[in-house]
Amino acid sequence: MTFARPALLWLLLLVIPLGFYEGRWGLWSRATLTFSHTPLLGPLKKGFFSFRLLSFLRLVVFVLGVVALARPQEGQSRQESTTPATDIVLILDISDSMRSLDFAPKDRLGAALDVLKEFVKARTHDRLGLVLFARYAFTQCPLTADQGALLGFLDKVKIGLVDERQTAIGSALAVAAGRLKSSAAKSKVIVLLTDGNNNAGDVDPITAGKAAAALGIKIYTVGAGSTEGGLFPVDGLLGRRLVRVPEQDLDEATLRRVAEAGGGKYFRATDMKRLREVYKEIDALEKTDVNVVTFSNYKDRYFPFLITMVFLLGLEMVLSRTLFRRIP
Repeated sequence: MTFARPALLWLLLLVIPLGFYEGRWGLWSRATLTFSHTPLLGPLKKGFFSFRLLSFLRLVVFVLGVVALARPQEGQSRQESTTPATDIVLILDISDSMRSLDFAPKDRLGAALDVLKEFVKARTHDRLGLVLFARYAFTQCPLTADQGALLGFLDKVKIGLVDERQTAIGSALAVAAGRLKSSAAKSKVIVLLTDGNNNAGDVDPITAGKAAAALGIKIYTVGAGSTEGGLFPVDGLLGRRLVRVPEQDLDEATLRRVAEAGGGKYFRATDMKRLREVYKEIDALEKTDVNVVTFSNYKDRYFPFLITMVFLLGLEMVLSRTLFRRIP
């Protein structure tokens, strides 16, 4: 329930002084006639209960009147964007090297998923999609304005959905560009995160970047991984163990050229803090004004309060003139 005029509800604070007044100085707290010997009144004496009940009724009438004036309402409000502000395809590397544990307390993939979820939640008026890649690239979630659906897809991302032994960056860019090709959004964006170099697929990353730029698509690239490398889980005869590996073969030169070809920017994220900062910066760079139309469908619900108030007011008037009548 909501109120059309909620500011009027502040009047309910007057109940406290009004109640104090009724109890101490109200009309029912003092005698109307003075007698030296009260038993002479006989049955005319109504006692404590009568004026307290009428005082209570008057306070309830006041509360109901204030609530009715504030116009309680029930219904729903709905917002619709006339056009999507921005269409964004998020590309995420799920190759085996994303298991590296240099983004404490999680591995690279876990850290990337946490940051991507934060990014999705911040884009309330946009359509977003998700492309995953390792040796092959595929669409995990097409462009959608349903944040819940995309977050659900992100929850299911894991290494092993596709052969994780190689990295097809060019193919991933081509798949993402295909998703944005027919978009009518004001701004079309690709955000690519990887920790390796292009060693699979038939599409060169720079060529894919230039093709995407020709379609009006902006590209941001993010290179993930610490400069000194990190611990990497390895399964062996003695079970799983951690080994330290040097910096992965991150091809920063190619990622930088892809971003330049797409009119975007290249970022390097060496830890969780920096990764979160990168996506916040991209979020700020891609803010687009959007026309939002608000539809409201509310129905007034003040009538029951008004009817109850009138009934209690009438009851108070009847009781004060009959059963609890004062003299004179």
